Amino acid sequence: MAQNWAAAPVHGIGRTSGRESTLIRIPNFEPATRGAVAEARPRKAGVRPLVAAIVWGMTSVMAGGAVMGGIAAAPAQAQAATPNRNAPGSFADLAEKLLPAVVNISTSQNAPQRPQGQRPEIPQFPPGSPFEDFFKDFFDRQQQQDQPQRKATSLGSGFIIDAKNGYVVTNNHVVQDADEITVILQDDTNIKAELIGKDSKTDLALLKIKTSHPLVAVPFGDSDAMRVGDWVLAIGNPFGLGGSVTAGIISARQRNIDAGPYDDFLQTDASINRGNSGGPMFNLNGEVIGINTAIFSPSGGSVGIGFAIPSNLAKQVVAQLKDYGKTRRGWLGVRIQAVTPEIAESLGLPGHKGALVASVTPDGPAAKGGIQAGDVVTKFDGREIDEMRRLPRVVAETSIDKAVPVEVWRKGKSQTVQVKVGELEAAEEQGLLAAGPDEKQPPKDKAPAQKPTESLGMKLTAITPELRQQYEIKPDMKGVVITDVAGNSTAAEKGLRAGDVIIEVGQEEVRKPEDVTAKVQKAKEQSKKSVLLLVDRKGDLRFVAIPLS
Repeated sequence: MAQNWAAAPVHGIGRTSGRESTLIRIPNFEPATRGAVAEARPRKAGVRPLVAAIVWGMTSVMAGGAVMGGIAAAPAQAQAATPNRNAPGSFADLAEKLLPAVVNISTSQNAPQRPQGQRPEIPQFPPGSPFEDFFKDFFDRQQQQDQPQRKATSLGSGFIIDAKNGYVVTNNHVVQDADEITVILQDDTNIKAELIGKDSKTDLALLKIKTSHPLVAVPFGDSDAMRVGDWVLAIGNPFGLGGSVTAGIISARQRNIDAGPYDDFLQTDASINRGNSGGPMFNLNGEVIGINTAIFSPSGGSVGIGFAIPSNLAKQVVAQLKDYGKTRRGWLGVRIQAVTPEIAESLGLPGHKGALVASVTPDGPAAKGGIQAGDVVTKFDGREIDEMRRLPRVVAETSIDKAVPVEVWRKGKSQTVQVKVGELEAAEEQGLLAAGPDEKQPPKDKAPAQKPTESLGMKLTAITPELRQQYEIKPDMKGVVITDVAGNSTAAEKGLRAGDVIIEVGQEEVRKPEDVTAKVQKAKEQSKKSVLLLVDRKGDLRFVAIPLS
C-alpha cells in the first residue's frame, strides 16, 4: 500500500479506514435542529426536557422493547456491585466544588441575507401558465415583508480560570465565526463575552467577561502526571441540558488523531457528548488536566472514546493568547518525517527514534544553525526526541530568539549544533511554510523510453529537457528521473512513481542511472537490508528506504 508522501503531520480529522465510524470534533449543540428535548431546553437542565426523555423511553417499553430510550431496564432484584477499593466513595463533594466554575457558551451568527431588491429566480413555466403569475405574486409579497435577519445559534462548554479578571477557556470551534458570544453561569446568569484570542492549531480560545457577579475559578493541573487508569471527571453541557458530570478513567495518553501538528491528546472513557466541547476534565484534586474537544463515534454520541487537549499544552497557549491575543510559537524551519526501522538501518542509527530532516528552509533558523537534509534530530534543547511528532511541539514551546543546542545524527555519528529559534507566525506571514504537492493529482503520461536502466523495480533515465517539461522538473534540479515503477515492486509500495527525481542514494549524490545501480549494488555487498533514497517530487523532498531483500 502506498505510503503518505507528506513530510509534515497531516491536518484535519477524517474517517477511519474500514469503518463508518468517524473521528469528529464534538459538535456545538444547535437547539433549533434537535428533537423535543432540545427545543424545550431551558438555560440549565429542568423538568420539561427530563419528562420528554422519560416519556420517549416509556414509549419504547410499551412497544415491547427491552430498552427504555437507550437506557437498559434494570432487573427487579439486581445485586449490588462489589465496591472497588481504589475508587472514591463518591464524587459528590468534588462535583459540588467544581460545578460553579464550569460555564455554558452560547454563540450566535448572522445568517446570510439576500441583497436588497434581489429575489429568488422564478421557476420556468410554459407561456400563459397560471403558475407563472402565482409564483410572481408570491415572491413579490415575500420581498415586501420586512423580515429581520435570522441568527444561527449553538451551545458549547467552557471554564473560568481567572475569577478576578473574568477569563474563560473554551474550544476554538465553539466560538469560531460567532458574531455574539454569551457565557451562562451555573445559576443561569447570562454575560456577554469578549473574544481575546483563538488558536486553530490546538483548538483553543480565550474569552473575557466583565461582571460584578462573584465568579469561581479552577486551576490548571499537570497533565504529564496523569497515568493510564487514573480517575477523571468531565463536566460540560451535553445536548444543551446544562451542567452535567460524568466520571471515567484515562484510557490512553499521547494520542495522535491527525487534528493538527501538535496532537498529544488524553483519551478517556468518561461520557463526552455534543455540547461538551470546551468543557474541562478534572483530576481528583479538582485541577483541570484536559479540555474536552473530540470523540470517536459511529453515531455522533459517546461510545466511551473521547479526547482532551492536555493542560500542559493548553496553559502555554492560553498564556500567549492572554498576553498577545495570538500565539507566538518557536520555529525551526525544517520539513521532517518519521524514522522507520528501514531508514534507521540505512543510516546506521541505533534504534528508530528521532525526526528525519527531509528538507531545510533556506535562510531559516535550522539552515543558519547548520542543520542539513538527512540529519536525524535526536535531542532539542536537552529534551529527547523519541519520535517525529514530538519535535514540532518541543520547538513550538521554546522561547523565540533563544539559542538552543540541537543534537543530530549525521553520517554515522552524533553531532551538536546551535540554533537560534525563530517565530512560526512570522514565517507563516512571509509565506515560508510551503505546502507539499497535491497527493490527489494524477501522474502524467510516462516518458518515452530513452535506454532506461532498471533498478529496484524502477526504470531510471537521465534528466533531459523533454523530461523536465513533461514532469515539471526545476531547471536547476540534478539527479535521475523515474520513468516507470513496477506495480508489484517495493518502490511502488513506498509511494514512488513516474516523475519523481532521485537525488541521493545512501546519502551520496547521483547524476545518472548507472550511479544508482552502483550504489545499490554497494549496499548489497555491505549486507545492508535497505538503501536510502532522497527523492524530489515537484519541490517536495523526502527520504525513502527501499528494502533490498
